[in-house]
Amino acid sequence: MNSNTLIIAPHPDDEVLGCGGTIKKLSSGGTEVIVLIMTRGKTGMYSEESILNTRSDAKRAHKILGVTETRFLEFPAPDLDLVSIAEISGAINSVIKEFDISTLYIPHHGDIHHDHKIVFQAGLVAARPLSGNSVKRIFSYETLSETEWAAPFGNDTFIPTYFVNITDHLSAKLEAMKCFRTQLKKFPNPRSLEAINALATFRGSTVGFNHAEAFMTIRIIEN
Repeated sequence: MNSNTLIIAPHPDDEVLGCGGTIKKLSSGGTEVIVLIMTRGKTGMYSEESILNTRSDAKRAHKILGVTETRFLEFPAPDLDLVSIAEISGAINSVIKEFDISTLYIPHHGDIHHDHKIVFQAGLVAARPLSGNSVKRIFSYETLSETEWAAPFGNDTFIPTYFVNITDHLSAKLEAMKCFRTQLKKFPNPRSLEAINALATFRGSTVGFNHAEAFMTIRIIEN
């Protein structure tokens, strides 16, 4: 089985917040990591300059993390609920087929932002375990200021079941996050370097590592 990995982000920086250390660890080990950014800021809410600047920030961050290729789609943010799941999942499935993806990382379904919920659902549709679909492993990641702000209901709770030791790669994650000039905030905002470090420390401490990223296991298929 190949190890090609696809990280799907509703918006630029979600992939770094949720998987930055894991991306660096995978790419350092020779895995091809593709990042798919699903949306473009809605006209009227975001200027063309700000959109292009954010995409440039993402490319610089991905270079630090060793991303093989970055793809940007044009679905409207924050209005993914106005687009059919079939259209969104079809776009994701095209990338899965193009890169023969075996491992997929998607946002957590319980995140407060509806764009995240929709990308989760569309990702599952795109990766349905039908004959010929290359995806064998699916994990969901947590995103600071989205996952922890969701309603405290059982079905929406992020329950980590898979942990990746990122002790040697946390510094790269933090450097990558610094690239997002308009997204990075001052502590105690959750999208701050201090909060990112604190979450990595907490997740690591629960499994005996200095720093870790945590994921929910959605599905693993073994031949």
